[in-house]
Amino acid sequence: MARIGVEPSLSNVKEALMRIGHEVIDLHSEQDASQCDFCIISGQDKNMMGIANMSTSGTVINAQGANTNEVCQMVNERLS
Repeated sequence: MARIGVEPSLSNVKEALMRIGHEVIDLHSEQDASQCDFCIISGQDKNMMGIANMSTSGTVINAQGANTNEVCQMVNERLS
């Protein structure tokens, strides 16, 4: 499964991803994000921690307007 960084305000998404077997960490810094396959942000601040300007091999998923199931589906689609 993937290592996923989730913005702390998205605790419901974090819990759902953990239930389906992903390794999930809270995103507190750019260093946290650089160690993840995916970073999930709330979209309220599209430049959270400089992620928009950061060079990362992971995918940034903007969860704004999506429910928990939709975010999990986005992750699973990108993994397949």
